[in-house]
Parts: sequence; C-alpha cells; structure tokens
Amino acid sequence: MVTQASPYLFEATERRFYFKKVAILIPEKWKTKPEYVRPKLETYKNADVLVAEPTAPGNDEPYTEQMGNCGEKGERIHFTPDFLAGKKLAQYGPQGRVFVHEWAHLRWGVYDEYNNNQKFYFSNGKRQAVRCSADITGKNVIKKCQGGSCVTKSCKLDKVTGLYEEGCEFIPHGLQTVKASIMFAQSIDSVVEFCTEKNHNKEAPNLQNQKCNLRSTWEVISDSEDFKKTTPMTTQPPTPTFSLLQIGQRIVCLVLDKSGSMANGDRLNRLNQAGKLFLLQTVEQGSWVGMVTFDSVAHVQSELIQINSDVERNALTRSLPTVAAGGTSICSGLRSAFAVIRKKYSTDGSEIVLLTDGEDNTISSCFNEVKQSGAIIHTVALGPSAARELEELSKMTGGLQTYASDQAQNNGLIDAFGALSSGNGADSQRSIQLESKGLTLQNNQWMNGTVLVDSTVGKDTLFLITWTKQPPKILLWDPSKKKQDGFVVDANTKMAYLQIPGTAKVGIWSYSLQASSQTLTLTVTSRPSSATVPPITVTSKINKNTGKFPSAMTVYAKIHQGASPILRATVTAIIESVNGKTVTLELLDNGAGADATKDDGVYSRYFTAYNANGRYSVKVWALGGINAASQRLIPQQNGAMYIPGWIENGEVNWNPPRPEINKDDPQSKQVCFSRTSSGGSFVASGVPQAPIPDLFPPCQITDLKAKIHGYKFINLTWTAPGDDYDHGRAHKYIIRISANILDLRDKFNDSIQVNTSDLIPKEANSEEVFVFTPENITFENGTDLFIAVQAVDKANLKSEISNIARVSLFIPPEIPPEIPGPSLPCPEINVNSTIPGLHILKIMWKWLGELQLSVALG
Repeated sequence: MVTQASPYLFEATERRFYFKKVAILIPEKWKTKPEYVRPKLETYKNADVLVAEPTAPGNDEPYTEQMGNCGEKGERIHFTPDFLAGKKLAQYGPQGRVFVHEWAHLRWGVYDEYNNNQKFYFSNGKRQAVRCSADITGKNVIKKCQGGSCVTKSCKLDKVTGLYEEGCEFIPHGLQTVKASIMFAQSIDSVVEFCTEKNHNKEAPNLQNQKCNLRSTWEVISDSEDFKKTTPMTTQPPTPTFSLLQIGQRIVCLVLDKSGSMANGDRLNRLNQAGKLFLLQTVEQGSWVGMVTFDSVAHVQSELIQINSDVERNALTRSLPTVAAGGTSICSGLRSAFAVIRKKYSTDGSEIVLLTDGEDNTISSCFNEVKQSGAIIHTVALGPSAARELEELSKMTGGLQTYASDQAQNNGLIDAFGALSSGNGADSQRSIQLESKGLTLQNNQWMNGTVLVDSTVGKDTLFLITWTKQPPKILLWDPSKKKQDGFVVDANTKMAYLQIPGTAKVGIWSYSLQASSQTLTLTVTSRPSSATVPPITVTSKINKNTGKFPSAMTVYAKIHQGASPILRATVTAIIESVNGKTVTLELLDNGAGADATKDDGVYSRYFTAYNANGRYSVKVWALGGINAASQRLIPQQNGAMYIPGWIENGEVNWNPPRPEINKDDPQSKQVCFSRTSSGGSFVASGVPQAPIPDLFPPCQITDLKAKIHGYKFINLTWTAPGDDYDHGRAHKYIIRISANILDLRDKFNDSIQVNTSDLIPKEANSEEVFVFTPENITFENGTDLFIAVQAVDKANLKSEISNIARVSLFIPPEIPPEIPGPSLPCPEINVNSTIPGLHILKIMWKWLGELQLSVALG
C-alpha cells in the first residue's frame, strides 16, 4: 500500500512529498521473529495509522479522525484488515491511492469533496452531482429491486425539492480524462491531482467547502508548513523503507527531584503520595521499574525490578525520597537513569518519568544524549519555578507533559502520575481514573460524594485518600450499602488506601470524609473488568503545547468504548493556571464553535480565560447519566468515498450497497459512568497585566443552514457563538446575501445586508432561528441565493464570516386539471390478478367515481 502510495503522492504534490521511512508496530502477543526490533519513540498512542477490526461487521470504510479545523493535522487513520488485504478494491480503488486520500486528511487537514447526505444540488437552475472537479462525467441512476431481480433506471424528480429522488446515485464513467480530484474519488483511474483554485467546484455542498471557506484542497496544502519548507525535486524519490518493530515489556525509570526546594509547600510528601499511586496501581504487571533521585548529583534508589506482585510494588514505594536538600541537576538524573536501564536493556523505547520543581539552566546540555537514547521522557513540572526548558524533553521524545501547582486540593500531582499508563499496553491492563476530587475542610466539616463503577471496569479498584495534617474519619459504602473497612493507613505519607478484592460491585459507591482545617483529596482508579469487552475511556488533550495571548486554546475530550462514541455525556474541563486559579469549561459535542463534528464522541471548547503567563494544567471530568448512550454505528467520517458502481461499455455495474452507518442505531444503549482524565499542560505567554483587555472576537459560525418556506421566506438556523469565541453572548449579527458565492466570500461587506434589528443574540451554544424575506435582489424560480452570518461583540470585534449556506428556489410546474370523462354509469369490473406478495381480489369502479379496493397481503 505505502509503496504504491509514494509515487502517487509525489506526482500529486508536484514532486514535493513521498514516503521515506515507515515503522510497523507489531503486537506483543504475535509470534516473535528475528527481524523484529524494539521500538524507540513509536507507540500505539502516537501512531499515524491504526489497523483494527471494524466496529460493525462489513463496515470496512477507511477514515481519518479529524478533531480540529481546516488546515490542522488530524489524529490518526483507521484501516481494517479486509481493506488492507485488498478485499475492497471495487468499492474504494487501489489501497495506495486511498492512503494518499487519507494522508491528506491527516497531514494537511483537508476534507472530502463528496457528500453522502446530499448528493445533488442546484446550480443556476440545473441539477448537479456533488463532485470535484465538475468535469467528472457519469449518469444519475437508481437501482430498483423487486422479488430478487434489480433494474437500473433514470432518477425521477422529487416534486418538493426539484432534485432527484432519494436513492439516486451519480455513477462515474470508468474511463475519464479528468485529473482531479483525489479528495473526491481517487479511485477513478485518471485522477492524479488535488483540486486547485482553477478547477475547484466552489458551489458543491461538501465538507471541504464548508470547513475551508470554499478553498480548494491544493490551496490548503500549499498553505501548510510542510509546503513552505520544500521545493519540487528534480529526481525520482527512493522506494520507502520499512522497519518491523515489536513491543516488548514496559521499562520505566522514575527520576525524582529531592533538592532543597522540594521541602516547600509539602511537595516532597505530595510526591510520595503520587509516586505510591503510580507504583501500587498505575504501572502494569510485568513492567520493569527503576528509581533515581537527584539534587546537584544523582542517587540510584532502585535498579530495575520486574513487577510480578505486591511484593515488588511495596519494595519500590520504600525507595521514594524522604529528605529534601541540595541543588538541582536534571541532566545528572537523566544520565543516571540511562545507566540503570542499560544494565539490563537498551534504552530504546524505555520511559523516564521526570519530576522537578527547580530551576536548572544546564538542562540543554543533555538534549543530544536524550535524542540518541531512544527513550520517551514524560515531564512533571511541580510548582511555579520548574525549569523553563523542561517541556522540550517531552516534546522531542513524544512523552506526556504535565504540570501540578502547589494547591493540594486540585490533586494535580496525583492526576499527573495517574495519567502515566503505558502507551503500548493492552486496554485490559490500563489503569483508568474514575474520580479525582479535593476539598479544604474547616471545623469538622464533611466531604461527601459518590463514585460510579460501571460494568466495563471494576478490577483492581483502588480508593486513595490523602490529607495535609491529621488522618480524617473515612466512611465508604458499596452499592448494596455495605460499609467497607480495611483502609491501609500510611501516617508518614499522610494517605490511606483500600484495594477492593476481585471485581468491585457495579453501581454507586458512597463516601464521607470528615476533617478540620486541612485539605483532603480522594482518587479512585480501576482496571477493565473484561479482556474482551472494551472499557469506556476518556482521552483528553489540548490543541497545542504553547498558547500566545490572544490566541485561543482548544480543549478536547474523546469519550469512546472501543471505536464506538459515547454521546450526551456531561463533560467538564478544569484549567488551572500557574498561580493556582481554576477555570471550569463545559465541553460540547454539538458540531459548533470549537467542536468539529456533532455526535462523534469528541467534546470540545475554546479556552480564552488567561490570567497569567506560565504553565496551565488541564483535567477533564466526564459523567454518563440517564441521557448518555453508546453509539455502535458512527457518524459520517472523513474518508475515501464508497463508489456505488461504475459505468463500463455503457452499462452500470453496481457494487454491493454501502453498509448503513448513518441511520439511528438500534443498538445504541444507555451508559452510566464516571471518569477523570489528565489533558496534560500548556505554557502561555504574552498575557498582559490585569485588567486583561477584550481581544477575543466571537468564534466563527460553522453550522449555518438555510431552507425556503412558501417560496418567499428563508429560514436560517445556527448555533450561537459568544462574546469571546464560544463563551458569553455576542452583541449583534450581520447577515448578508448574494447571488454569487465568491462575491459573498471575498466582498462580504459590499454584499446586500438583511435587516436584523429584531435579532438579539442568545447565550453561546444556544440554537438561533431567523426568518426573513430577501429584498433588493432577484429571487425567482431557478435562482440560487447564498447567505453568510458574522457575529460582532460589544468591543466591535468581528468573527470570521460563517460557512456559506445556499437556497435554490424551485417552484414545481402546475399540473393541469384533469378533464372529466362522460358521466355514464359503468358496469362493475371484476379483476383477479396476482402480483408478487399481493393478491388483488376485486376492483369495482362505479360511475360515481369511487374506487373500492379490497387487498389481502400474501
């Protein structure tokens, strides 16, 4: 597939890009071969392409996850074994061409130029198939089947819309001369290019036009960083090379700061609490774990030990540092960790968890050693003064970057260590956080709450409680109201934990904790209950590692069970700045504002509430209640088009029908669950001193839709943006219309304005509805009208113009009245005939014009 794809990509990108090296990550359980080597920075978590069984049998549709906006990189490409084995050639064309289609989604953030939900549209009164370029030829036909035999017919017109009837398909000719476009149908032999500004079909109602402001895919690719860094090659590219990598056991070395500053703010003790969670619970059975501490020099606390039971876990917890003193030399700690690992294994693919709270301006002196080591470094910055270059280490090795403030009630350090499950581990081994809460209590107050244990988790369930002064009163009840005793109290580390034996009962667990004048936290983690049923998981992230004011950040949380999205969950992000202040955001899966696609299980929101320069941490809470549901079938994905058939020698050859993946899924089922997830951290810069000025406009409206009512009125709907991106309330809307789509895009301010004096914006994320009659413009039968909306805030900052909606006025021709026949009485006519499945018993046509029909179903 990749070898086929490379020259195709090379020519399609005007001799700029090809595939040079490919790493294939082979599962640990597969039989080992001598040519398989250990991976370095490659993990399942950061793979570009995932090959897995389809969610629904027979649904082998290739697709690419895209969370962001036009021009932003996607997450990963999904293929199924049957697709990869070449069993779907008739439906998608050669795999190499499909790979280039998907790669353009993944790498350059472009979208499909077909539309399965609307296959035809009007252009200047003529019906057109949605395609790019518009020069691709074919026929508009429908397949009608009855009694086991099928015939191909020309499509009839829908009397209401004037477009073709439902089920009508555009079938392309097998032989074409048109060269574009790969994002419409790369399976057409002649197609070898992306659509350019010259041949792009700007009127077609597809995602590329909607998301990318009518720009062609080649215009978007040409704007990419990749393109700007390259020039066309004069020679042919080499053939791709492949390395076969097999995952082995997990190797982790903790590298922990014990310098003098760790004595501040109870940091050393909090490190012990978080370290114990990682060692007792998060790190998987069978892993090898070592430990190094450092101040101005490094100290080996434990060589690599394989975790086979609680004996090794407990032994490692006894190696955690208890005294803080000395300076900070991060490179000493890293070099020592490499030495610990090399005593037993290569450092390739090993992991280092590096925690520090101190400044160290010599950190860049070991960057080269880090790159050459092949190790993945996860960084945990603790407190406001951790070394500025720390995140460079996780960035260059693909590790997680996290930040924890000194505010113990935010539980940041425990969350950071709890997020460090293996990037390659089986889902059934993964530690999943169900709850993470903290509270400062006064005068014997209680911290009460519940934790939901759902049926997909429950194995190795751990309740962990920490305090800052004295052990609190701890009460815990299982779903059958049975009180749980047996907490192991560790008075030195100020924590207590209870491991539930076997599999924890499904249902609501209740807790009550009582204390005075101190901060308590509660963390609950578990593992999947089954090796075969995938657990509900929450993966959260931010769109970039650095935020420059006034650029908004985007927070994402992907909630899935296997490949099935979880819909209608309540999802909240807590964003904590370097000074410990927190902001709460509700994340939404509504296909508006920051959210790219509605109902895909990815919940999103913009963050604009900066209050300081420095590090910010992100944590997500997700709760599935009465309304939440698992959807087995997924919405329209961004991926190669399923070709319904081909015209060859004038005949239509149909492919099997595409598996239905857009209908309401009868197998969607209600799910109740609770999860927390660390979304890592980012660093903000350029934030001015308070009061912070309003420099954030409303976000772009991306879901504008228009319909005609009564041949006169146009009904618009969209999701309200806010005053600052998708927060608050905009001040007003500007709506403009034009008969020319490009004039509306390029000369919006010169286009005809609609009177919106009665339209008062609603709170962000509400549904807006507005009805108007077009004025000062010709609007007659066969007219196309284009509409766009711009939101304005009270500081007069304007959003980008919305996606452009269109209406095409179709007035059906009047049907002439029937001329009545002679009013003569007719004899009764008895007809007995058989149609497959129907027995028509008797038709009586009386002179009064009544038709009486007696039917019995066969």
